[in-house]
Amino acid sequence: MIELQESWTPTQAEFDAFAAVSGDNNAIHVDPTFCATTTFGRTVSHGMLIYTKLWGMLKRDNSAIRQVSQKLMFPNPAFTEEELELKITEKAPGLVEMRVIRLADGAECLLGEAEISC
Repeated sequence: MIELQESWTPTQAEFDAFAAVSGDNNAIHVDPTFCATTTFGRTVSHGMLIYTKLWGMLKRDNSAIRQVSQKLMFPNPAFTEEELELKITEKAPGLVEMRVIRLADGAECLLGEAEISC
């Protein structure tokens, strides 16, 4: 049974590094000055950066795991310097549920599931 949980506080340096690797340099992720003028008021994480943190948890738990498919939703933003709780729970053999919660207010930043194989 897979049950994993970690805390993570994203940094602007992580957003910038992910933008460089992914090519997604959207100002909402990398330009704090621009973001100060938006409804968010600060930079917002790339959704797939959050997912890579979850995938890293799975790989550390079992390096043989492979992804078959994924379904992800990002109902609320994750911000720099705001702690997140990352949770992975096995729903059925080969199927894990993923949740990322912003601890400051309990907002769900990622809801999803992944089909996995070993």
